[in-house]
Parts: sequence; C-alpha cells; structure tokens
Amino acid sequence: MRDLRLTRGEPSRCPKLCGPKPRVIRIADDARNLQRRRPANKSFQEPSVTQARAFQQFEIRPEQRVLLVGGQPVGIGARAFDVLLALAERSQRVVSKAELLDLAWPGVVVEENNLTVQISTLRRLLGHETIVTVTGRGYRLKATPVDDPAALQPAAAVTDDAVPRLQRRLAVIVQAEVVGWSRLVARDPTRAAGTWKRIRVDLIERSLPQFGGRAIELTAERLQLEFGSAVEAVAWATELQEALAERRQASDPAENTSFHLRIGIAVDDVIVDDGKLVGDGVNVAADLQLSAVHDEILTTQKVCDFVAHKIAVGFEPLGQRVMQRSQRPLHVLRVAAGARNAVAALRPAGVRVASLAVLPFSTEGPATDAYFGEGVTEEIIATLSLNRALFVIAHSSTLRYRGHAPDPAAVAAELGVRYLVTGRVRRAGSHMRIHVCLIHAADQRVIWQQPFDGIVDDLFEFQTEIAAKVAAAAAPQVQDEEVAQARHRPTDSHDAYDCVLRALTGMVKLGTPEFDAAGRMLMRAVALDPGYSQAHAHLAWWYSLRQFDGLSSEDGQEGRLALDHALESVRLDARDAWALSVAGYMLSLQKQHDEALDLFDKALTLNPSCAAAWARSAATLCYVGRAEEALERLDRAMRLSPFDQHQFWHLTICGGASFVAHRYDESAGWLGKALRLNPGFNAARRLQIAALARTGEITEARALAQQFLIDCPNFSVRQFGQWSPMQRPHLDDLLAALRQAGLPD
Repeated sequence: MRDLRLTRGEPSRCPKLCGPKPRVIRIADDARNLQRRRPANKSFQEPSVTQARAFQQFEIRPEQRVLLVGGQPVGIGARAFDVLLALAERSQRVVSKAELLDLAWPGVVVEENNLTVQISTLRRLLGHETIVTVTGRGYRLKATPVDDPAALQPAAAVTDDAVPRLQRRLAVIVQAEVVGWSRLVARDPTRAAGTWKRIRVDLIERSLPQFGGRAIELTAERLQLEFGSAVEAVAWATELQEALAERRQASDPAENTSFHLRIGIAVDDVIVDDGKLVGDGVNVAADLQLSAVHDEILTTQKVCDFVAHKIAVGFEPLGQRVMQRSQRPLHVLRVAAGARNAVAALRPAGVRVASLAVLPFSTEGPATDAYFGEGVTEEIIATLSLNRALFVIAHSSTLRYRGHAPDPAAVAAELGVRYLVTGRVRRAGSHMRIHVCLIHAADQRVIWQQPFDGIVDDLFEFQTEIAAKVAAAAAPQVQDEEVAQARHRPTDSHDAYDCVLRALTGMVKLGTPEFDAAGRMLMRAVALDPGYSQAHAHLAWWYSLRQFDGLSSEDGQEGRLALDHALESVRLDARDAWALSVAGYMLSLQKQHDEALDLFDKALTLNPSCAAAWARSAATLCYVGRAEEALERLDRAMRLSPFDQHQFWHLTICGGASFVAHRYDESAGWLGKALRLNPGFNAARRLQIAALARTGEITEARALAQQFLIDCPNFSVRQFGQWSPMQRPHLDDLLAALRQAGLPD
C-alpha cells in the first residue's frame, strides 16, 4: 500500500503535491489580469481552411468537426478540436499560447490553464510527441502531412452516423473552491491572484497526473476534476489539504494563511460530452462542496465503500443533509486523514456535534451598505468554522435566505442544524453597530444576543474583529445549551458526546464529588468511542486539573495518562486548535516547554479565536519567565471569552505571571479574584500564600497556609518543587516564599 502521508523535508516514494519549484511563472499585477479578455485579433487569424487536412497519424475534417485516427472517428471536445485545427493550419511554425487562446476562445475570458488541459487531452489521443512544447514560445504540431489531396476521402464520406455517440463511464468527481475568494480578492487582488496561481501550479496541476486525475475546470471559484479511482481521488484530496496546511505554516502568514479549500467527492455513472461530465454525481459533488467548511472534505457512503481498508483515512458520519440542488436527503461523511482505517474510524452512532448556520445579516440603511452585511456574515462563518466542536453550514448554502425573514424552525429543518445566528447591521457615517442573536431553532428561543459597536476606519479589519468577538461569544453559549439539554436525556441512553457534555459542568468543581464524576464520564466517553478526539482532550485536561490542584498521585502516573490522552487527541484530529492547546499544556507540565510552544503556535494558526490556546500558551510563557508576553496573551483570552467557565484558571495564571515579574501586590490581587470565582482551587491558594509572603503580609500568609494544610495535609514544598513546571530562578523564589509562610518542606 502506498504511504500517502506528507512529511516535510523527507523524500518519499509516493506522489508528492509539493515538488521542486517549477519554472518562473509571470503573475499578473492585478486579479483582472489573471483572466485576460482576448478579443478576436485579426493579426493572428489566418484564413480558415475548411478542406480536410490529413497527416500520417490522423485526419481532421473541419466542416463536419470530425477527427479520424486510423480511419476511425474519435470522440473529442469542441475546444480540443479548435486547438488541434489551429495547430494543423499552422503546422509549419510554432504557435504561441496567446494566439491559440485567441483562436480557440475568441473574445472569451479564460485562464491559460484551460489551454494546458486541452493540449493534455490531445496528447493522450494522438501521442505525447505529436504536440511539442517550445519553451517560452508556445506549441508546434509535429506530424507528417499527406501532400497528395487525392489521398483524402471526400468530406461527405463520413456521415452523421459516424460521429461518435455520447460516452458513459463510471467517474469519481471532485469539486472544490477557495473559501472566501471574493473577500481575498477585494482585500488584495495582486496577492490573491499570485498565491492562487502558485497553489494551482505547484500543488494541483503538477500532482493530478500522478493520481490519475483530469482537470475539467481550474479556477479559484470552481475546481472540477475527474478521477478513475475513488482511492486515488480521496488520497489526492487529503494530501492536497495537508500540503496547503504545511504551506500556511511555513510561509508568510499574510500571504497564505487565508487560503483554504473545501472539497466534495462523489462517484457516479456519468455522460461525457465535449470533455465535460453530466450526471447526478456532478450535482452531488457540488452540493457536498457547498456544505463543507474550510479545510474539510465531504463525501458519500459509496465513496467510503470503495476506499475502506485501502488507505489510511477514516470517515466520520455527519448524518442526513438536504442537498441544495436536488432537494433530497443524502448521508454525508467527513474524510478524516490519518485515521487507522475507514471502517475502524466510524463511530458507533456518529458522535454528534452542535450544528449551526449563520443567516445573511440584514442591513438597516441604504442598499449600498448591503455589501457590509454580506462581508461580516461570511467572516463570522469562516471564524466559527475554525472551532472543531461546531458543524457550521457554508455561506453559499445560506445565501438563499438573503432579503427574507424565514421561519427559524423551517430553516433549521432545511439545513439540518439546531442553532441559527442572525444579525442586522446599522451604519451612520463611520460608526457601525451590529446586533447579533443566537437562536435555538426548534423552539425559536433566543439564547444570546449582543450589540457590537465600532468605528469603521479599515472595513476588512473591522469585519475580522467583529467576527472574532461573535465567534468567541457564541461558541460557549452553544456549548452551555448543549450541556443543559444533555442533562435532560436518560443516563442509560448517553453516547460519547453526551458523556462529554455532562462532564463539562463538573470540571470546574475541583475537590468535589461532581469533579470526580466528570472524570468517570470522560473515561466512559473514551471507552464508548476511542476515536473521539475531544473526549481524549477533555480527559487529559481533567487529569491536568487534578495535578495542578495537587490531587494526583505522587508517582506521576496521572501526569503520564494526561499526556497520553492529549497526544492521542491530536493524532485523531491534528486540526483541532482546542485539542492542540491541551496537548501543548500537557507537554509544558512535563517541562517540555519548547515543544509545547510549537503546538500552541499551530493551534493559533488554525484558530486565532481560540481563547483556550491563548490562555494555555500564556501559562507556558509564565513558566519559562516570559511574564509580560504571558499577561498580553491572557488579556486577549479574557477579551475573547469574558464569561469562560475556566476564568478562575486564567486569573490564576495572571497571578503567576505577575509573581514571576516580581509584582507581588498585583499577583495577590489577581489571585484574590480567582478564589472569589472558585474558592477551592488549591493552585490559586498556593500562589496567593506565596504572593502575600513576598508583599510582607506574613501574618495573613501564615494564616492561609495553616488553613491550606488542613485541606491538604500531605503538602510538601520539596515535592511540589519536583513536579512544578516553573523554571528557575522563578521556581526558587516561589518555593522560598511558601517556606516563609510556614508550609513544610
């Protein structure tokens, strides 16, 4: 079996999407120049020759638009025929690409890659050596003409019956698009056009032949491809998404970070007409692509059946979805790269995730302001889609509701979601107000609503800022609602998702029976579904809270379990920013701080609105003595998620960072706030004792230390120092302050 995983910097025997840098490609200075309008150019157009042209290899009959190879008609698309005829009429010389584009697409806006596709088609029919590429100049037909006109059969000899009938074949259709292409072009057309061209040439065009793929259309707004094998199609799509992710991490964030693809894959017996595919499978692939969020590949059960056990990918069932084009339900699956195999990765009943749609925001004001409502809607969808705990309907699937006030329950039923985000935009000069509502669709109950105000100096920056705030506020509200609903379901009917939801409330009640019950629920979730990434991540976080609070065993076994579950979570879903942040923190607790910071960087690249990643990375920065950076990150985390249930933990890390910066009064202040939110959090109590000792409030520090020892009689400063992730000299200062307050060594 071919190893289809991409490993940066390592050679591999498998076809790679990232190869040597191709020849220098001229990139247009403006997006409009990427697609050049080519009016009919009289200097290029030589008199049309309608008589048949014969070569030793083939014969062309223009009047009937028939190509004969070996005396037999061959099926060929209209564009390919026009390109071949243009080359045949100019067989004595090199024909430039510009000239061929003018002749085959007169007056039509096209990209150069359309010509490349037709040349590839002709080479497959006539032999690769028949059409020669002359580098820097164009193409030349290398075929021996038949000079004797008598050798040609009369054009009428080929009847209409001889024209080949439409072909049918089993095909795997892949359809994709660049997410938010219009927004990228509006922001910086030159950069968008140049980046897309490099992605198209380096990753797509170069790899297709290696996987047996054929390009039907290759534009940023619509990629349509055909494969002869479902295995090759899925392998190509997963490698492409991985290669794009690597590019985003390795390149200038301003250039590539915003380039994401969503992909749909279907299989069907299709009709081939002029090189294009016609059939229900084409519509299904397009619907799947519209339903996908960025970086996602959606497919059907038929494709899953073909691929099962053949390559290292899994399929996560997402349930029934109503397809936009056919208006019929379809069982949809998400391709999960790197899972152990397609069948083993299937969850018993399909782990549910909260499903949500953002409807087009209405605009209160002149029609000229409508574009802003569209822009902020698309930005919110893109930002919410970064949260792997949510299933967010694509923007293109909600556009039909623009300008209407549809019934929420009907919309939810059509889209297959439980929650809707609606909003309205009001603009007065440079001042903008956006009012956002989160609705539980079944009972049309408003769960959360909030206005957002701002001054619009930079439109796109304002949209991005608002989207981040909405996503950070809405996601926890959805989670709280899911938790509340899970409480009402019978315990014996709980699946892994329910178990995780029921555990979340108890996770903040350290040292109580509810906290212990949360751990048992998470262990049950992992047992019910070992492939559920977030269950592993939450269990790892539960273990870490025990360790942080001084509740874990002294042999370090629970710390190792926490790390194991965290790394398993990342293995199962390497694109979940929340899981990556948990794994980063587990590595930090094991004093592997550099590796932890690498994972935090990946998490924040994937989802810059992940408050947990900002907060947990701040803890690691605190441990290594980078206190000011830690406080900046904590401020961002708390602005992104001001009502987070783990706010007490964030405030505790603020206290730790201030202690590391030797601002002990400030540290005591943060820790006092943390303990007002969660009085039993022993980590905050320890730090508060140390901070008060360093401020000179030694009497209060010793009184708190005595109370702490009543609750934690086995506490030892020396043992705490052995497992504490804080580095020296800051750890020495902390341990000395604890001893000063009277805690035993």
